[in-house]
Amino acid sequence: MYAYKYRDNLEYDYSYERDLRVARPVHKNVYKRQIIHKKTKKTRSLSASLIILGVVAFFAFCVMPFSYKTIKNTLFIDSIAPITNKGVDSPLIRTSEYKSGANLQSILYPTLSYLNNDLFLNQQLLAPTIFSKKNAADMYLSDRLIDLENQLKGLNKAYPSIKPAIFVWSFETGKYAAVNSDKVYPAASIIKIPVLVQLFKSIEANQVSIYDEMALTQYYRSSGSGNMQYAQAGRKYTLDELAKVMIQDSDNTATNMLMAKVGGMDDINTGIRSWGLKNTHVQTWLPDLTGTNTTTAYDMAKILYNLENPSFLNINSREDIIKYMSKVKNNRLIQAGLPEGIPFIHKTGDIGTMLGDAGIVYMPSGQHYIVVILANRPHNDPAGVNYIKSASSLIYSNMLNLK
Repeated sequence: MYAYKYRDNLEYDYSYERDLRVARPVHKNVYKRQIIHKKTKKTRSLSASLIILGVVAFFAFCVMPFSYKTIKNTLFIDSIAPITNKGVDSPLIRTSEYKSGANLQSILYPTLSYLNNDLFLNQQLLAPTIFSKKNAADMYLSDRLIDLENQLKGLNKAYPSIKPAIFVWSFETGKYAAVNSDKVYPAASIIKIPVLVQLFKSIEANQVSIYDEMALTQYYRSSGSGNMQYAQAGRKYTLDELAKVMIQDSDNTATNMLMAKVGGMDDINTGIRSWGLKNTHVQTWLPDLTGTNTTTAYDMAKILYNLENPSFLNINSREDIIKYMSKVKNNRLIQAGLPEGIPFIHKTGDIGTMLGDAGIVYMPSGQHYIVVILANRPHNDPAGVNYIKSASSLIYSNMLNLK
């Protein structure tokens, strides 16, 4: 039961609380304030609705027509302005709508004629590389092989014109030897190892397929090593064929085609940095006779180590990479210092003033080790070849007796 009394413009509400009757004074003006507050909320809501309506109207009448025209012109402008990627060689536009005489696609995307990695509606595109979340791991370094290092330094006395950088590491023990292993050297064709890895990282990210084809154009032809520079223009190659000749024949033309396919030098450098290779950089297309593409013996050893890392590459990628690198035709360097029949996967490099080889040696005991030898030398000095061969033989003898 509730009872109410009115006095001095107040009303009292009698209610039960903990079995006691209490009275609470309530001003009648409270109801007036509530009505005013509701009116204020309605006014604000109306203002917000008008603002939102104005923004929507702006996009509908100003932004959307412009965007629609841009997209329409980009996709369907062929009848007005041919979309090509031939740059200055493409047909000029002479219509009432486009009187500048410039090629539309060349203006919007000036680098597509030589930097592209995708194809849509028969047009070349430069799509961003999608990187796998798999990370490169660092090698576990245990004991340093001081005796081997001293032997290598002693060998260098017999070849005073050679300035070497060497890194050797055992998979089974973690023991290693390092001579100038962090010193930056020209990479020469050894740079093709990270290019190959980046290709398979792109394949794993479903950006490209090993069965995709690329046509040889004049732009990709490169002098130096490899016979693709003499192939017929327009001939198509699968990425598998390009990867094979890039590694086994050290073909520069194939390398440039693959570099373009995976996004160019910028995307390769992005991948290299994400793998933790601090001193490896791609700065020019091949052939790089001046040695602007650089690396270190340690960086190359790290990427070789991760060829067997299942957290870095999947099993299909690793099998294909090993297949390519096990059939390199140049066997005059590290392989020449190994006993006959010893399995060896590797990649060589030679720009005259720098000679190098980097790979993994598989010994009869089942153990295996990484060896990277880079050698600065007088231009084409045969002492460079002899030094690497002798160093390889010395390293193998030490690793064979390693405990």
